[in-house]
Amino acid sequence: MEEVFERLLGKQEIKRTLEFIHQDEKLTLKEQIQLTEIPAPPFKEQKRAIKFQEMLIQHGLEHVHIDEEGNVFGIRKGTGNGPRLVISAHLDTVFPEGTDTRVSEKEGKFFAPGIGDDTRGLAEVLSIVRALTQSNINTIGDIIIGGTVGEEGAGDLRGVKAYFNKNKADGYISIDGPNLEAITYLGTGSYRYEITYSGSGGHSFADFGTPSATHALGRAIAEISNIVTTSDPKTTFSVGPITGGSSVNAISETASMQVDLRSNSKLELDRLDEKFQEIVKEACEAENRRWESNTLTVDIHRFGNRPPAQQSEDLPIVCALQEAIIAVGKIPVLSGPSSTDANYPMSIGIPSITSGTGGQAGGAHTLQEWYDPKDGYLAVQKNFLLILGLVGIKDEIKPILKLLS
Repeated sequence: MEEVFERLLGKQEIKRTLEFIHQDEKLTLKEQIQLTEIPAPPFKEQKRAIKFQEMLIQHGLEHVHIDEEGNVFGIRKGTGNGPRLVISAHLDTVFPEGTDTRVSEKEGKFFAPGIGDDTRGLAEVLSIVRALTQSNINTIGDIIIGGTVGEEGAGDLRGVKAYFNKNKADGYISIDGPNLEAITYLGTGSYRYEITYSGSGGHSFADFGTPSATHALGRAIAEISNIVTTSDPKTTFSVGPITGGSSVNAISETASMQVDLRSNSKLELDRLDEKFQEIVKEACEAENRRWESNTLTVDIHRFGNRPPAQQSEDLPIVCALQEAIIAVGKIPVLSGPSSTDANYPMSIGIPSITSGTGGQAGGAHTLQEWYDPKDGYLAVQKNFLLILGLVGIKDEIKPILKLLS
């Protein structure tokens, strides 16, 4: 593995391309700002997707299209009989429609919601496309490059799920997260629910004795808070937004909550899920028993399913990323499990990693999000080398990735 990257670094056309990437950083930052100022709220990524499609075409990627789910992908064809590698960043941000995404600059830092997560990833994808075009290197494997929808929040990884449910691949790289040295190769899984209790309601005095949806919700939340989970593998729960009731003097007709269940283990996640659902149902039954009624009901709606996934740290794609990080003068760090686009392909057996972006960033998912572009180009260099190592170079370097079928 180390020898592959030594050979890559020894090639004159690659040395020239690495310098091109360095010089390209000004354009990369310009495009990062341009994309940041195109809002991409959850489920409303279309405007940014259209612009990103135009940019990919402009920079030389072929067959660029927006698929039925809203993902943008194009291809750089290899010479044939090589592995198929997919690389993407995500188009969506966490911020709702109407958020001011204009970028401001102060003392070399750039501020705007979404400037880092994951708009920096999108900008680096564009720089990678330019670098591949500039290098004029004939890769053996095909390289599919683009942007996905639905990575954040309730998007439930809908973009990568849709892509990998219809397309084959031998490896996947998600470009996401603000740490150049980080290697994410394990996936934290999550189930997300909306729970709604419903009843007939009534006047708080005249109809006293009618089951209350908010009372049932309170019973459930109290019991959920007492669940005991494992610390290894880490397993967590959280009750998020809650709603219910219409007036201080009314028995609530409806009450609801959103709940996040997470674990690094599918076994523990499913155990937590089973206990959680028992509590939710029992809370409804208990409220009915309290008032000798059967009028209260509960609806259990799962709106999120991010699969947990595990891979060996010795997997070729993981080792290749380590060598690529070393090649640009940094020390690789194997990160703990996380929840990224890589979760889904990883969970269905496709070797997958999340590779951190360059520069520095902070304040993700807040209105004070910022990005510092210092040495940001190093991440593009890293991923350029990684891609070439994984898919191979015609007549010179065999692909590190193995064909899955």
